[in-house]
Formats: sequence, C-alpha cells, structure tokens
Amino acid sequence: MNFINCTYEYHANEILEILNDAILNSTALYDYQARTIESMTTWFEQKQAGDFPVIGVVNEANQLMGFASYGTFRAWPAYKYSVEHSVYIHKDHRGKGLGRLLMQQLISAAKNQNYHTLIGGIDITNTGSIILHQKLGFSHVGTIKEAAFKFNRWLDLGMYQLLLNTPNNPVDGE
Repeated sequence: MNFINCTYEYHANEILEILNDAILNSTALYDYQARTIESMTTWFEQKQAGDFPVIGVVNEANQLMGFASYGTFRAWPAYKYSVEHSVYIHKDHRGKGLGRLLMQQLISAAKNQNYHTLIGGIDITNTGSIILHQKLGFSHVGTIKEAAFKFNRWLDLGMYQLLLNTPNNPVDGE
C-alpha cells in the first residue's frame, strides 16, 4: 500500500467509480445523478487552482483503494483558513482502516498548508464516518436538520470540525 498524489490522467476514472458508487448507493454524497468523466476535468482543475491535495492510497497492483481531498469551505476571503474535506473508500476496501490513514495524511497536508480548521459534513446515519472523525479529534459542532432529500427521505447533515494549531501568524484582511 502506498500514498500517492492523484492526477486526472491516472486516477480520474477510478475516482469517478468511487464517487458514483457513493452517489447511487449511499447518503455519503447528497447528489442524485452519477457524474461523468467530463465533470472530473472541472473537479481536478478546481483542486489544482486552489492548491488542494487529492491524496490516494493504492494497492500493490497500483489500483486506487480510496482518496481524500479538501477544498473551499466558503468563498469569502475571511474563510481562507478553513477547508471542507472528504474521504471516500472503494466499496471493496472498506473496513480496512484506509479512511483513517487517508485522513491522517489529509490533516498533515492541511497543517503544512497553514489551514486552521477542517470541516466535514457527514450524514448522521453514517456512523462509521462519524466514529472515524471522532477518533481523529473532530468535534460535532452542529446538525442541519432535513438538509437534503434523497432516497425518499429527509437527511440530516452533521457538521464535524477539527481545529489545527496553524497558522502561526494568521493575517486579517487579505
């Protein structure tokens, strides 16, 4: 098992497969329609433009078993030290501790980039993800009741936050 920096050229199809499984079969993503390969072009462009990592974990055969990333939390300048993250594991590799390993890599990347808070929106029925985040030090900071409607039911979105000891010298007004 190795950690890699995912690229469009090598990983777009595998990431798309993982995301589409989450969209079609779970409440991990509040989306209805499977994404297209064309949507991955924009996704990777946004990650690159924001200097946001896309960290993957591959097996010995170089197959992507999961990935984690973060991006803009809110677009206003004062939110510049906050990012919203996501972590997804291929359905054949869940329950092996890969989510924890990827999240540890992501937290390290956020510290290195001087972010102050990682924010995750997690469906409140996703107990595995909630437990993972709590073990990594995330706190439940609120729930948005009936935030989405999928699979013919209302979904509640739990918000989880990890405060980092970075940056050393935050700058106001830029």
